[in-house]
Amino acid sequence: MSEPRRSIDLNADLGEGFGAYRAGDDAGLLRVVTSANVACGFHAGDPLVMRRTVADAAAHGVAVGAHPGYPDLLGFGRRDLAASADEVTAYVVYQIGALSAFCAAAGTRLRYVKAHGALYNRAARDASVADAVAQGVHLADPSLVLLGLAGSELVRAGRAAGLRVAAEAFVDRAYLPSGDLVPRSEPGATLHDAAQVAARAVRMAREGTVEAIDGTVLHVSPDSLCAHGDNPDALAIVRAVREALEAAGIAVAPFA
Repeated sequence: MSEPRRSIDLNADLGEGFGAYRAGDDAGLLRVVTSANVACGFHAGDPLVMRRTVADAAAHGVAVGAHPGYPDLLGFGRRDLAASADEVTAYVVYQIGALSAFCAAAGTRLRYVKAHGALYNRAARDASVADAVAQGVHLADPSLVLLGLAGSELVRAGRAAGLRVAAEAFVDRAYLPSGDLVPRSEPGATLHDAAQVAARAVRMAREGTVEAIDGTVLHVSPDSLCAHGDNPDALAIVRAVREALEAAGIAVAPFA
């Protein structure tokens, strides 16, 4: 069993609207989370959305992280593209640069990087893609923290690249026995019961474990807990998670 945590971060994916389209309750979530993974224009987001989201996060004292993905607006970054390692590195550098500029304009600074969607999932298991993402972060700003799935190739690659790394676990996603997330195409991949998710979050923070879909107990030891901002139940889930953590004596604070 892991040492119980006195504090843990709570992050959500934000700024995922585009043009006239909106996704999630960013205003509500920014009052509850401690870190915001802000879309950088490739899978979602646009210059106006990025600027507004960063400014709102700064106003609420929420740490800002870049959320780079594949260039896939039509697929919301959830399609696994055949990109070379050089392309992945360039995508990451480009998106970090864009969001860093909006952070400077808002009087704050970028703190960390968390890949999105299919890029995140590929980097979690594919060493070459993980190395490409880590290289992109290091080239853009070696002081940034790389946030990745606990026990993944991405966490390993970040350490190998000389970056500070942080591990995360997902409160609203089901796990496979391998430690990977259940694909969204499968039933039960996303969790919606706020009470169930909150209990899971406390277990993750207290014991460093989560139960996979087959009952296997996985060790995750997260520095940060993630809830997806595009989940229709996201705000209720994040509120329940924060309340449960604090009731258990676990403070909620940014990891970066």
